Amino acid sequence: MNLEVDELIRLAKKSNQQAQLALYDRYSAKMLGVCRHYIRDQHFAEDVMIGAFHKALESIQAYEPYGSFEGWLRRIMVRESISYLRVQKNKFDVVEVNEGHFYQKPNQDPSDDSEEIQMAIDALPVGCKTIFNLYVIEGYKHYEIAELLEVSVGTSKSQLAHARKLLQSQLSHLNSKNDASR
Repeated sequence: MNLEVDELIRLAKKSNQQAQLALYDRYSAKMLGVCRHYIRDQHFAEDVMIGAFHKALESIQAYEPYGSFEGWLRRIMVRESISYLRVQKNKFDVVEVNEGHFYQKPNQDPSDDSEEIQMAIDALPVGCKTIFNLYVIEGYKHYEIAELLEVSVGTSKSQLAHARKLLQSQLSHLNSKNDASR
């Protein structure tokens, strides 16, 4: 399997369009998921993913096979998603939040808890959501987040704490629902 990816990368570095398309087909769904972690609107996430893929393929010569291609591509997707958020806000805003940001829809009963969790993450304010995704999902350290987003380490930590508190509050009913079904 890795031989196939390595061969596609080798051909893509030679501007082989079929290899580039094959890489896109192989990774686009997963990379859309990465963009979607940061960008609420599916259509805008798709636009960012396509633009990030274009950027990756233009700079594929810089890829060195010391790490996984997927990891390299994922970092590009994260950075492009953050750039998109910056452009939309004209500046990355980190805001203090209160419990009023969340609401519970009456009789909301999604069939899959992961969908409900994603909805709760999507409902987080942009700053909290971005820092939560970078720390929890992508595995960045606070100092890396601070550098990437041009905020202080303390701001990164406090926004993560806010995000966790809000998510715990919003999703506390999942635990009681799961306990009741046992």
